[in-house]
Amino acid sequence: MKSLPIKRCFRFFSLARFHRLAVSGAISAVLIGWAVAPAAAQPMGIPSMGLASASELAPEVERTLGDAIMEQGRRDPTYIGDPDVLQYLTDMGRKLASHADTTAERINVFALRDPQINAFALPGGYIGINSGLVVAARSESELASVVAHEIAHVLQRHIARGMTQRAQTNHAMMAALAGALLAALSGSPDLVMGVAAFGQAAAVDRQLGFSRQAEQEADRVGLTMMTRAGYDPAGMARMFELLSNASRLNQGTGGNAYTSTHPLSVQRMSDAQNRTLRAERRPDISSDAFWYVRAKLRIEQARAGQALRSAEDQLRADARQAQGVQRSAAWYGLAYSAWKRRDLDQATEALEQARAQGQSSAQISGLEVAIALARGDTEAAVSLGRQAAARWPGSQGVALAQVEALQGAGRYEEAIDVLKARIQQWPEVPRLWQLLAQSQERLGLRAEARQSMAHFYELTGALPAAVEQLQQARAMTRDFYEQSALDVRIRELKNRLTTERALLERFKS
Repeated sequence: MKSLPIKRCFRFFSLARFHRLAVSGAISAVLIGWAVAPAAAQPMGIPSMGLASASELAPEVERTLGDAIMEQGRRDPTYIGDPDVLQYLTDMGRKLASHADTTAERINVFALRDPQINAFALPGGYIGINSGLVVAARSESELASVVAHEIAHVLQRHIARGMTQRAQTNHAMMAALAGALLAALSGSPDLVMGVAAFGQAAAVDRQLGFSRQAEQEADRVGLTMMTRAGYDPAGMARMFELLSNASRLNQGTGGNAYTSTHPLSVQRMSDAQNRTLRAERRPDISSDAFWYVRAKLRIEQARAGQALRSAEDQLRADARQAQGVQRSAAWYGLAYSAWKRRDLDQATEALEQARAQGQSSAQISGLEVAIALARGDTEAAVSLGRQAAARWPGSQGVALAQVEALQGAGRYEEAIDVLKARIQQWPEVPRLWQLLAQSQERLGLRAEARQSMAHFYELTGALPAAVEQLQQARAMTRDFYEQSALDVRIRELKNRLTTERALLERFKS
């Protein structure tokens, strides 16, 4: 297998963008050293299938790498932090993983703003999904088939084993990745190194060059997961057809991103079709959330210009031709686009169309709160937020919209009460801790605010920043017991930092 060109390896960060960011000589050396690794050293596959072997990353090491990578990834401009999108994809991923034969300690699925049909797995159970893949999927089962395939790579330890193969390319890859993460872990304000880390990590599965057997195993395990989870197994075969057609259409222009990294051999397609015929059939019914999130991502990936106009034209066509929830979702997408453009009258009109025939969703309710807040009608926003939270108690997007409405109205004490209840419900959602810190700061609760921000930074992997926040909080209190508790937390985080640095130094060498 030929070594991949820089353009493909760093699919988020082209060489031109690195020049625009004024990459230092040291970083350039790291990147070039990885990109020009000898072609003959490129690994051809996974040495063994099934149970984990001794020659792979230990689970705790893999988690540490994944957390460090995602701390940088969340800062990248292509990362989509929208709560509706994150919750929908992660809920899907965890639902699929819960039906696997192998226990998954954690699965987190996130989206990237990229029209290419692509997905990839990172160490530590993180799965990246391009917005283009969600938009291209014609049903939820088709999307689930790709998410399940990527989760299968994680559960079967393909990445963990591939990263530790004794090949020169892999050693160079790990050294470059570790060097970038070490620089980011130092708390350096130079974000270019963190950008490099995320770009390198996202290319890991491409660099590993999974074998045909590994890809077929991921198909088999993924199909089992999605069938048990209630998705239509035929969705995998339909997605293969979609990917194959897209690849043929793009021949001569770089091909299809997903098929170039997960080759669709005749054998794979035949195996998937045969397994689909033997599997228990399920109705091909997509959840309402699939259609609303898909419409939102169509707008998110377009952003502006001709791409945005084309996306809105497609949504208008869907609004004319579709029925039921699909029609409502198309109007919701148009309302979301108008809100982002600050055309609030048009957003309100489109949202009314989205509600026609009694259609409703958490996404519609959350956007309604955001529109009222954008108009400056804070009392209406607070009222709508309260109603939405009662109607959709399981929606993180609605919860965040309610809190932002309360903050906009200056009701910080009420916002804190809501946030504390929501943090009990979702303790691992960083944004909740960040909003809690903002509300506490506005009420003069400075030490509490810094402790909340420490939770935020800890959840996003920014341990040096978390330590700094806790040290500031300690300096703001004279309570001996509170200082002692803070000392314990500071010591724990510093120990984690020491462990992570030692781990990364090992890989760097």
